[in-house]
Amino acid sequence: MNDRARKVIALAIAMLLCYGAAAVGGLLGAGADGGWYADLAKPSWTPPSWVFGPVWTVLYGMMGVAVWLVWLRRRRRPGAAAPMTAFAAQLAFNAAWSPLFFGLHRPGMAFADIVLLWLALVATVWLFLRRRPIAGLLLAPYLLWISFAVALNFAIWRLNT
Repeated sequence: MNDRARKVIALAIAMLLCYGAAAVGGLLGAGADGGWYADLAKPSWTPPSWVFGPVWTVLYGMMGVAVWLVWLRRRRRPGAAAPMTAFAAQLAFNAAWSPLFFGLHRPGMAFADIVLLWLALVATVWLFLRRRPIAGLLLAPYLLWISFAVALNFAIWRLNT
């Protein structure tokens, strides 16, 4: 197998990992459009539900490309374990959020998870920027979205306790 084919396969795997985490989170957190969420008190600045799908679709794609770019550098620059571990941690927290919030109806637990996600993501962005700057920049919109989501999750939790 030539180098180009390996890179394409690696990109496909990176995308599958990211979209796979989204699918797991979605399947275990089914009910986003159900009555429970619709009945929650939400702040006036809550985006309409239709916004979340397109935003997450783009963000997961950018995450896949970012992790792929860092992975490609693993042979030329030793030390890929830390950025890849940070990425895996944030992806795990990401996948856990929907089941906690939508599946278990636990906004407080989901808030704790999203704070951990934010911390892991900050570490990931920093490590990616140091290793491959474009990869860190690709995660910047995701970090902004998660920062917004932290505030939204907190507001929903507080409004419904």
